[in-house]
Amino acid sequence: MKVETTRMTRNAYMIGTGIGNLAAAVYLIRDGGWDGHQITMLGLDTHGANDGAATKDFETEYGYGPLSNSRGYLNRGGRMLNEETYENFWDVLGSVPSLDHPGKSVTEEILDFDHAHPTKDIGRLIDSNGLRVSGPNGYRHMQFTNKQRYLLTKLMMLPESREHELDDISIREWFAETPEFFETNFWWMWQTTFAFKDVSSVAELRRYMNRMILEFSRINTLEGVTRTPYNQYESVILPMRSYLQGQGVTFINNRKVTEFVFADTPLRDDIIVTGLKYVEVHNADAEAMIEVGPDDLVFDTNGSITDSTSIGDLDTAIVEDQRYAPSALLWKQAAERFYNLGNPDKFFNDRTQSEWTSFTVTTSDHRLINEISRLTRQLPGNALNTFVDSTPLISLVVHHQPHYHAQKPEEGVFWGYALYPRRHGDFIDKPFIEMTGREMLLETLGHLGRIDTTADPISNRTDELMATVVNVVPAHMPYASALFNQRTTLDRPLVVPAGSKNLAFISQFAEMPFDMVFTEQYSVRCAQVAVYTLLGLDLPLTKLHHYEKDPRVLAKATRVMFR
Repeated sequence: MKVETTRMTRNAYMIGTGIGNLAAAVYLIRDGGWDGHQITMLGLDTHGANDGAATKDFETEYGYGPLSNSRGYLNRGGRMLNEETYENFWDVLGSVPSLDHPGKSVTEEILDFDHAHPTKDIGRLIDSNGLRVSGPNGYRHMQFTNKQRYLLTKLMMLPESREHELDDISIREWFAETPEFFETNFWWMWQTTFAFKDVSSVAELRRYMNRMILEFSRINTLEGVTRTPYNQYESVILPMRSYLQGQGVTFINNRKVTEFVFADTPLRDDIIVTGLKYVEVHNADAEAMIEVGPDDLVFDTNGSITDSTSIGDLDTAIVEDQRYAPSALLWKQAAERFYNLGNPDKFFNDRTQSEWTSFTVTTSDHRLINEISRLTRQLPGNALNTFVDSTPLISLVVHHQPHYHAQKPEEGVFWGYALYPRRHGDFIDKPFIEMTGREMLLETLGHLGRIDTTADPISNRTDELMATVVNVVPAHMPYASALFNQRTTLDRPLVVPAGSKNLAFISQFAEMPFDMVFTEQYSVRCAQVAVYTLLGLDLPLTKLHHYEKDPRVLAKATRVMFR
């Protein structure tokens, strides 16, 4: 076995090149005084969980293969930012220069764009009668009963010290006495904005309701959503990689770390990584090892929500990737050796809690996007539209155009997703997961056709609109909502576990108090906790806001709850 040894200086090895480890590298350099040459990033691809890129770029990445149609673009998913509660995110990106606007930081670039293009969604919910705009079913009404208000308030007011009382309890179980909760406007909006399911952990719902209490009052318009100028890969990840490369950080792509080598210690009370076994993705038979010195640090992405994703194209359905998440396999190996490193199976061994399927549409002109704008009454950049009568529960997102630097002026790009991909379509008679990209788009056009009451409805022009389609790329993500799976308070390892001398976990599957998963904020804060703890830095963590304790915010939320 080849063994790599670097002993001239202290080193840090980052397993995974998502936003968490990129942020950890920034913290090491900015706050820890490290030189970039001390840091090595080991990744399976360049994206992390942040998308997008040209479809052909994904064909050569780990887990994907050649497609019959690799034209257009791919967004496996999307994450919304928030100006008020992404404190660590804005802090770190304030140290990263913009690639598009010299002299500005990425934070300044994003906030300037968002302030110039504020979100105001007026077509958040759509049923077979059209947009739920007014009346008792209007999307501004939460539609709670007093029982539901009581249960939601009881959940929010449960002290953090008693969160263990919610261990392994689903949202469905919490509201078992009032199952009509799952037909309220609130639930339709909440689950499709944040990708919760009724089987998701009620503990995570509690955290969201407290941390995002500001959004409760504006969930119907998404006015609290902060958008990036382009997709998050180009607007966030690429500037971070460029900055770190300029600082001397080494990036090694297509390298899969397969095993931690740990020191043998009495009673295994100490966690000390002494080596990292790995294979190159394109030569999996040649195993090698990096020797980790006693002063070196290891930062592991112990789980990724885009692991084991399968993609298709316009006329090719996905072939489901049944492999256990590669990033979680490494965590699993460590957890089998040490008792206090959580339980990865709770998140990666039950796809029914976590899977959903997205599809990205690229068109040769703007006709289809213009039709969506006409029917939803809003311009690109404002919309997250959910078809509440859709059996697979389809939602559409049309971003401000262009969404990619390389996107041609005449091209259009948007994406959608089905939260329940095993369910049959309403217009295409097969499970959503088995549909080709073309069929997914036709299923979506069927729901748009339901609400078009004009003399020349969209349903009359399906062939014309489909002729403008360059590609529709399905992406099935078995672990997309795995971070919301039912769990106990012990199922996620601490960022720096007790007894760890040089290993930290940075992901949505590490445990921190109060903050909420499925956010870039969570990953970046994990990075700060990891770096400050392992380096022993006597610096305060970035201050988090506690809007759930602000009387004015609570008063506004209460008014909305009774609306």
